[in-house]
Amino acid sequence: MSSDAYAFWITEPGRGEIRPVTLGEPGLDEVLVRTLHTGVSRGTETLVFSGRVPESQWSAMRAPFQEGDFPAPVKYGYLNVGRVEQGPPELLGRTVFSLYTHQSRFIAPETAVTVVPDDVPAARAVLAGTVETAVNALWDARPMVGDRVAVVGGGMVGGCAAAILARFPGVRLQLVDVDAGRAELAARLGAGFATPDEALGDCDLVIHASATSAGLKRSLELVAAEGTVVELSWYGDKQVSVPLGEFFHSRRLTIRGSQVGGIVPGRRRSYADRLALSLELLKDERFDAFVTGHSPFAELPEVLPRLTDGSLRALCHVIDYPEE
Repeated sequence: MSSDAYAFWITEPGRGEIRPVTLGEPGLDEVLVRTLHTGVSRGTETLVFSGRVPESQWSAMRAPFQEGDFPAPVKYGYLNVGRVEQGPPELLGRTVFSLYTHQSRFIAPETAVTVVPDDVPAARAVLAGTVETAVNALWDARPMVGDRVAVVGGGMVGGCAAAILARFPGVRLQLVDVDAGRAELAARLGAGFATPDEALGDCDLVIHASATSAGLKRSLELVAAEGTVVELSWYGDKQVSVPLGEFFHSRRLTIRGSQVGGIVPGRRRSYADRLALSLELLKDERFDAFVTGHSPFAELPEVLPRLTDGSLRALCHVIDYPEE
């Protein structure tokens, strides 16, 4: 017996379509999942959609269940929440998160899905992959109680880092963004807000996630002597200018890269541990601030171009799948 499904493919840079998929039966240690929601952020996925992944990064940027190759045709995506329709008894009927693409039904190894806690709404759970990136960055950054921290760039990744940092006791926390409208987001997260010109300096730690040279420059200006800037931005094929000739050496600053593909040595946590923690953190209703819109799956070919060119403003745009 076969099951019909539908998947979104990028057919060429800037253009996509929904294609039919035929599924077989799940094998031993596999699950059949019906997708409830997928998430699209304006970061990585819009770079992929517009064909802006540098060839040197094609291998590193592959999604776990990607089909095809960059730049196109390619089936891409990694924020999927669905319900298990076939599989082992302990998973049957459970809502699960996985790094699967935009596809209405799929078969995957049971080890590739993680049960979503009952008190985390399915639409909010699509944020698990982004929260996981933020968790990993904070493991790299190692903030301490009472630190002075700035998060430069109030998009999904920077915002999720700020949401977690807002729970640290005694931290002076500012979300810094050129868009003054992000003050509302900061308030919902429990963080202070400032435009770049107004941001408080002398920071022990700065998280940079604006994906701009100006943001990285301002991050270096805000951090105190011997301080660290954790770089979370993904620039795609964009060149970045960094002012290393000013006070970078005299203040003995550190720029540290962080990428979700690796866990800092010594953390003694597995990738499964990290994802489970991210889903636990999503019990916090403040994360609803990142879900800024919904569209049906059938409209995804029209939605992604608008997210890419900025005509559809969003943090995380949720794609809803038909209930069958």
